[in-house]
Amino acid sequence: MNKELSRQNDFDALHNCKLFLLDMDGTLYLGDNVFDGAIDFIHTISDKGKKYIYLTNNSSRAGTDYVVRLKKLGFPCESENVYTSGMATARYLMNNFEGRNVFIVGTATFTNELRCAGVKVINASEYDSSEEIRNELEKNNPVVCVGFDTEMVYRDLDLAVHFLRKGSEFIAANPDWVCPMPKGEVLPDCGSICALLTASSGSEPTYIGKPNRNMIDIISGITGVSNDKICCVGDRLYTDIAVAQNAGAVSVCVLSGECTEREISELEQKPDYVLNDVKELMTLL
Repeated sequence: MNKELSRQNDFDALHNCKLFLLDMDGTLYLGDNVFDGAIDFIHTISDKGKKYIYLTNNSSRAGTDYVVRLKKLGFPCESENVYTSGMATARYLMNNFEGRNVFIVGTATFTNELRCAGVKVINASEYDSSEEIRNELEKNNPVVCVGFDTEMVYRDLDLAVHFLRKGSEFIAANPDWVCPMPKGEVLPDCGSICALLTASSGSEPTYIGKPNRNMIDIISGITGVSNDKICCVGDRLYTDIAVAQNAGAVSVCVLSGECTEREISELEQKPDYVLNDVKELMTLL
């Protein structure tokens, strides 16, 4: 543990945790490259009688996709072990805009996940033309909901800006600027897409995923584990670590992904623990 960058001086807070919320990209793996010790780390959590949930801001995939992917990579995983920003976004839309039309800028998987949750989604690909959508929704602007859209077409951006300029609410699944990839590459993520829409419309989004504490509060309610007994493990300061701090959970920042020691040193509020990777975390448990 890097004590100079960590807020805690001992491991009591870590050992008292009953549930580990685990980021994936940059924390357990990059692309298809599983980090050394990552799978053993998951088994160690179980062997210690603790629970784990893979928690991701990646809204381009459904929870079932992650179950399949994680198992393929060798990780133990069932449906109850995965929670995504898409799931949290669906719950938010149903709680706040039930029955309202929701225009989606996102993948077909994201759209389907929201639809299956009961959201009344409007997807441009299901219409003959952009003009048809505009005419149909002219009297009742839809909520605009944006995810990490790896299938984006310009038409969707055009329509989103049109609705936002007419006063539509702006909801986004996650604020991540980029999605890390192997060999130092990145993909533009939901936050970057939203920045484009904000620049074009003047409208700011309400983000649902990390660092919004909503995701941890929901999981706490589902599992019965209080926030102070939950540990969030991840590689991003502005999502993985911030969500723990916002929700009163324990935070572990690993240096295997996006953030650097220099970035952590400049923080006013440091993570509870700063470790090289989850393999080091495993030795501490």
